[in-house]
Amino acid sequence: MKVSPTLAIILTLMSFSLPACHMDTEGKEQSHQEHHKIVVTSPKAKDVVITQPYVCQIRSKQHIEVRALVDGYLEEILIQEGQAVKKGDVMFKINPILYQAKYEAAKAEYERAELEYNYTKSLSEKNAVSQNEVALYKAKVLAKKAEMVKAEAELKFTDIRAPFDGIVDRQHEQRGSLIKERDILTTLSDNSVMWVYFNVPEVRYLEYMAHVRQAEEAPRIELKLADGSKFPYLATTITIEAQFNNETGNIPFRADFPNPRGLLRHGQTGTVLIHQRLKNAIAIPQRATFEILDKQYVWVVGAEDVVHQRLITIEHELEDIFVIKSGLDVKDKIVLEGVREVRDGDKVEYEFRLPEEILDKQKNHAE
Repeated sequence: MKVSPTLAIILTLMSFSLPACHMDTEGKEQSHQEHHKIVVTSPKAKDVVITQPYVCQIRSKQHIEVRALVDGYLEEILIQEGQAVKKGDVMFKINPILYQAKYEAAKAEYERAELEYNYTKSLSEKNAVSQNEVALYKAKVLAKKAEMVKAEAELKFTDIRAPFDGIVDRQHEQRGSLIKERDILTTLSDNSVMWVYFNVPEVRYLEYMAHVRQAEEAPRIELKLADGSKFPYLATTITIEAQFNNETGNIPFRADFPNPRGLLRHGQTGTVLIHQRLKNAIAIPQRATFEILDKQYVWVVGAEDVVHQRLITIEHELEDIFVIKSGLDVKDKIVLEGVREVRDGDKVEYEFRLPEEILDKQKNHAE
């Protein structure tokens, strides 16, 4: 049988193309199988340190307004703004002449009343005057003594002294100014210990208290400053106020930080970082999860290597792992790589990796 030249060319071309098509299909099938080979791991029970940040206000342990206690002219200013003073140091002097005169007059009246009382008392011993008259002179002595003590106190108030060790703030009055009683002259701050105030939501408060009752070690509390640096000292104590704010749902906390170098000043802001250690927490990589309608899920490899979707509840979110509250335990196997490639009910081939190996080098977050 003769074959036409045209048919021979077609048959020749088909003989070359058919094996190529077969190889391409085989390659796709092989690639498809490799593509669906996933990586599986397990949750791990481990100690995890969680950190809760709270915006805070920094206050001095003692911060007061230094006020004048008497009227008069400001005669001397013995301190500079920003100066450190010791308890009892004279900071301001108000002209004392008027108060010195009042004290001398009150003292003289007291001494005169005392002489009259002593003279009357001696007459009473001779039955020259009654006991009632002696009692009247004694009362007069006590009244004059009280006036003298008041005048002496007013005289002392002309020297305005530091009530504690601290740092002087801005001066509100200048030398020679006429000062009225209760006028503010400056403010004084004791910055040896700083009180750092922050508000904690009710849920976090309950978590904190549960941790404090169960933990063997106290939470570590740090202070991050406005420039992002860490304050070099940890909080020594923490204080919780007695009641919640019903409008905000928060309760005020106060952390006390030692400030030996004087870096912190009254009025600064920052962020308190409370580090709590959770023992035997169930941890998984974030990238093993996926989200549907604000809920978190994982793929769990079950019997006969079939995957199923499972809802989980997250208790804490760290940089790249989730701490699980419910939904998983350490015996489960979860899909780590290939989360987007499987469907509920798929039977899969997988490579298992130890959770220790995975959790030690997490960098990716949830899909």
